[in-house]
Amino acid sequence: MKTRYVFLLVASAAATAAALLPSRGNGQDQSTLRAASRPAASAGTPSGGMLGILRHGNWECALPGDAGGNAFEPVAAEAFRIGTASSYESPAGNGIYLLRGTEVVFTRGPKKDQRFKVLGENTLQKLAADGSLSKMICTRVSSGN
Repeated sequence: MKTRYVFLLVASAAATAAALLPSRGNGQDQSTLRAASRPAASAGTPSGGMLGILRHGNWECALPGDAGGNAFEPVAAEAFRIGTASSYESPAGNGIYLLRGTEVVFTRGPKKDQRFKVLGENTLQKLAADGSLSKMICTRVSSGN
């Protein structure tokens, strides 16, 4: 191989390495700078993950019961029906939701700012205002046909 080709290969490898390595000039690496420049997620917006949709149909919500009675206590006011175009219907009215990663947030309508964690294809668990899991579980009970 000719000397000038070897020199060009070495120079391009050095330039590539310098571009990929974190900068050390100001004490911060590029990933820290990029993270600091991104806007912070608001409390009601899921922070990351792929966008998706919930399965269409009727969803019922319930709280756990006790050993001496019913296994669960349905909460009819929290029930909803998922429709097309990320929409939902509840006893109080209609709205829109956003599913991002494993978190659902209702962005419009009577359930606005309610957040849920996706536990499975047909199961959601409500999140408290501080982001902790609450006891309420919502389950898809029919396709809505």
